[in-house]
Amino acid sequence: MISFLFVVFCLLSLLSIVWTSWRNGISPMPSSAPVRLAVANEVNRLRGSGLIVEAGSGWGTLGIHLAKHCKEWRVVGIENSPLPLRVSQLLAWISLGRTSKSRASFQKGNIYTWSYADSDLVVCYLYPGAMQQLASVLHRELRSGTRVISVCFAIPDWSPEKVVTCRDLYRTKVYVYKVE
Repeated sequence: MISFLFVVFCLLSLLSIVWTSWRNGISPMPSSAPVRLAVANEVNRLRGSGLIVEAGSGWGTLGIHLAKHCKEWRVVGIENSPLPLRVSQLLAWISLGRTSKSRASFQKGNIYTWSYADSDLVVCYLYPGAMQQLASVLHRELRSGTRVISVCFAIPDWSPEKVVTCRDLYRTKVYVYKVE
């Protein structure tokens, strides 16, 4: 009976990921270690503090890494896929312990309707179609001086102030933007 329930749970979890991936147009992808390091280096280069919103936080690997390595910042990850969201919440609790709520939190939400008005920095690792749709939201909501860091895909019609090429297999690019 327990093994049957486990199989049902696994199948429902898999269906949840497939359904949400189909609806989103992409499945949640964890970022590689070199990419996480490059993004954290760019955040620390900014020498600021405040709120980082990760649009589409997936499994939470990037957000948790930022919470651990960018001590002055607080991270809020936004994810609409239930299983990756729960995994990221669990990983944050395991990785960050009791400070997880103050350093990083992961919330269910839609990245296109989320309010970015209080964000000091937005981080995203999305596909080109999502970047195009998110660009208009960010343009409308972000204050002047707010930074956006995009992994792998540039924001259409925006000019990055810096592009970092990671030392990973794919030579992944990290784009850093400043809202004017």
